[in-house]
Amino acid sequence: MSTSITVRDIDPGDKSWLRREARQVGVSMEELVRRLIREKRTKTEHRPKPSEAFARYFGEKHGIELPPSARYPCKPLSFFNEGEE
Repeated sequence: MSTSITVRDIDPGDKSWLRREARQVGVSMEELVRRLIREKRTKTEHRPKPSEAFARYFGEKHGIELPPSARYPCKPLSFFNEGEE
């Protein structure tokens, strides 16, 4: 079972870019679009966990020390007076 998609009102510049890229790779425009869609889908299939995203933007490379992984997602609070430690 095959389905086809028709794209209407595509920008002429985009269409010529697509045609050029397909010619350079040696495939049809349709095959190039399939490959682009497949590539985009595989890149977005693995969504990072919130902790991975946090580490990417605020991790050690950016000067923030992350707490070690524990069973609980949040570090428990500890209260003490300034004179105690």
